[in-house]
Amino acid sequence: MKALFIGGTGIISSACSDLALRQGIDLTLLNRGRTERAVPDDVNYLYGDINDPAIGELLADHTWDAVVDWIAFTPEQIQRDINLFRGRTSQYIFISSASAYQTPPSSLPVTESTLLDNPYWAYSRAKIACEELLVQAYRDDKFPMTIVRPSHTYDRSLIPLFGGYTALNRMIQGKKVVQFGDGTSLWTMTHNKDFAKGFVPLLGHSGAVGEIFHITSDEWLNWNQINELMGQALGVEPQLVHVPSELIAAYDAEIGAGLLGDKSHSMIFDNSKIKRLVPDFACTIPFSHGAREIAAWYTADPARQVVDKRLDALMDEIIVAYEGAFPGT
Repeated sequence: MKALFIGGTGIISSACSDLALRQGIDLTLLNRGRTERAVPDDVNYLYGDINDPAIGELLADHTWDAVVDWIAFTPEQIQRDINLFRGRTSQYIFISSASAYQTPPSSLPVTESTLLDNPYWAYSRAKIACEELLVQAYRDDKFPMTIVRPSHTYDRSLIPLFGGYTALNRMIQGKKVVQFGDGTSLWTMTHNKDFAKGFVPLLGHSGAVGEIFHITSDEWLNWNQINELMGQALGVEPQLVHVPSELIAAYDAEIGAGLLGDKSHSMIFDNSKIKRLVPDFACTIPFSHGAREIAAWYTADPARQVVDKRLDALMDEIIVAYEGAFPGT
């Protein structure tokens, strides 16, 4: 089977590229060839920018059984893909986002039929608009789309905490760390290698055309536990300060949009649909293992230990303001 990945070297897509090749898929990556991650030797390359108006000339003599766009974020990009790949592929897969689901959700667990509605985050609304365009193309022209909604998918390089490495550095130094909300909302962390086990079997699968799936772990952790597991991996005990997401948003609207529009709310998933199509799919990497991978990767190289000084100072400012308003917290 021939597949084209637009991108293919990111956190999620790199694991899928690796597994696809190991399963014998004839895989081509279309990107500019700029990545910090190692690319397998047996992958095919088309060097180019999907946003280049002349990209059609590069694709002119090619067809694929499946095309996956890992880096589409706007309806304009989706319309470009529809125009480019209509007649060139038997399946087009759009990587959407579980943050497109109703936020906060009216009921849990979330299924693929849960309403899409995120009033807080422009990123999620753009993904919703992309999905609507693809569904319309399927209805009108039978464009062979599949939509996949990852949730919080990580590898050793992605720190899930508010503040990223800045938060880890504060833990190591014994400084207080901002945790949005009371830390008890439930969250789903999915290792990229586990995601790949559900995703790769969808490539070229006729039963996936015209369908929508999320692919996530069945492990549910609250944010206090996630912080504690990261602390254990580092050999420290986090000193958490629980701050309302609305207060964080008042200090930084961009950060606040990601919290209010995603991470502040409990989000757990019913994976029955992907398991019906991929019966062998099972996530086997708990976050306790993933946290150790993350800690080992960052401690191995000082060049990775980059502290965002602005964010570090912002955390100090928020903590002082919050504890000043609530003495004794």
